[in-house]
Amino acid sequence: MTTQSQSPGLQGWALILGASSGFGGAAALALAKAGMHIFGVHLDRKTTMPNVERIITEIKHAGREAVFFNVNASDPEKRCDVLGQMEKILADRGEPSSVKVMLHSLAFGTLKPFVALSPKDAITPVQMDMTLGVMAHSLIYWVQELVTRQLMVRGGRVYAMTSSGGRRVWAGYGAVSAAKAALESHIRQLAMELAPIGITANAIRAGVTDTPALRKIPGSQEIVDTAMRLNPSGRLTTPEDIAEILVTLSRPETYWMTGNVIGVDGGEDVVAFFITPSTAVGTERPTPA
Repeated sequence: MTTQSQSPGLQGWALILGASSGFGGAAALALAKAGMHIFGVHLDRKTTMPNVERIITEIKHAGREAVFFNVNASDPEKRCDVLGQMEKILADRGEPSSVKVMLHSLAFGTLKPFVALSPKDAITPVQMDMTLGVMAHSLIYWVQELVTRQLMVRGGRVYAMTSSGGRRVWAGYGAVSAAKAALESHIRQLAMELAPIGITANAIRAGVTDTPALRKIPGSQEIVDTAMRLNPSGRLTTPEDIAEILVTLSRPETYWMTGNVIGVDGGEDVVAFFITPSTAVGTERPTPA
């Protein structure tokens, strides 16, 4: 059996939006270990910068380049500045069109109800627009620039992180749920528009994962407990689970996969009731990667 470490390595650069933790951080490390250099965009304060520095150090220890930008990825001016710097770096290296993978993993939004007894407790138009702008619409603008600047050309892969929240509801989760639904719609549209130039676009629907973003959701512990009870694989999804799938999906052989929402959750999404060991096949449970 051929293992990932025995497979041919990946080449070129990956652009990770949200590269400092969670799915983005794990993807940056996995793609670097698979052979890719990393452009990382993140927004961190001094207290969380040590983790960013750890990720950069591990990428370099893997023998790859790491160029990180601590900016707001949804700010148009910052986006243009980052892409301009990327363009110059790649031109100076003689690699003008070498961004092979882009991952959109931005998790920054307002967790407030649509309707509340007091107006101050309900979501505002500004908060709604900000949530969808960061978590959904920014995907389009980054892809537009990558393509028009020809930083990504035929063979490129665009991925966006979604969740079951794109079609399920939870208290205070309305704006983020709307953003995930919009994100999946954007992926389908991008898949259609990018297909003629040989670039694919897919969404990755992760199972419940213990990330900083999850912990900010009101009642997140109940979400974790429910997922642990329902998941037939007996555990939560990990960022590393997603990262390993992204490495596999970034290989040239996946050129015909586009426009999909790909579930990576150990079977969590298909289970509608509690499964006890006696109703499952076997009792052995996979352990986290």
